[in-house]
Amino acid sequence: MNADISNVLDELENQSRLEKARKVDVAPQDRMLAITKETGEFLNMILRLKNAKNVLEVGMSVGYSTIWIAEAIIEKSGKIFTIEKNPDKIKRAMDNFAKAKIEKVIEIKEGIAMTILKELSAQEKNQNFFDMVLIDADKENIIEYFDLILPMVMPGGVIITDNMLHPEKYRQDMKKFSDYLKSNPDLRTTTSNIGNGEEITIKIK
Repeated sequence: MNADISNVLDELENQSRLEKARKVDVAPQDRMLAITKETGEFLNMILRLKNAKNVLEVGMSVGYSTIWIAEAIIEKSGKIFTIEKNPDKIKRAMDNFAKAKIEKVIEIKEGIAMTILKELSAQEKNQNFFDMVLIDADKENIIEYFDLILPMVMPGGVIITDNMLHPEKYRQDMKKFSDYLKSNPDLRTTTSNIGNGEEITIKIK
């Protein structure tokens, strides 16, 4: 892995560990709430196996997951469209992308996820466009997000949804989400215990 990318990932992993252990005092709205390193490695591997180029991320935070994605697609001239509403986190993410030297493959969409997804899904050019999607946003709207995203995913594309098992307070809602996906004959989906629990969904057609 490129040293610039590796160094930034190491810095962010350390910050995430400190936050989760409550060893640093961070306001709730400023916490990273990042995926785990295990999940980052998994995303990176899936992207490489699929030879993916176009990725959508819902919930960028400070860019930790975005960097794992970028590392896998940067040599293929790929593009990440990533959504985040917190301007402070966007600034931190941009600083992290600059240090990792990956800015050229990232397009940040600032605003409310639901609004931006509706705008993206209304554009014909985005139909069957994305090779992979990572959903790591608020859980209350997870089904609505998925329904907006699905038409934008190419057949054979993968949708990864974080926090299926942890934190436990979301587990019941995420189980309903998983059951909702399983009711769709055009999908294949499974819940994995990787990281905080990942729903791995493939669009069949």
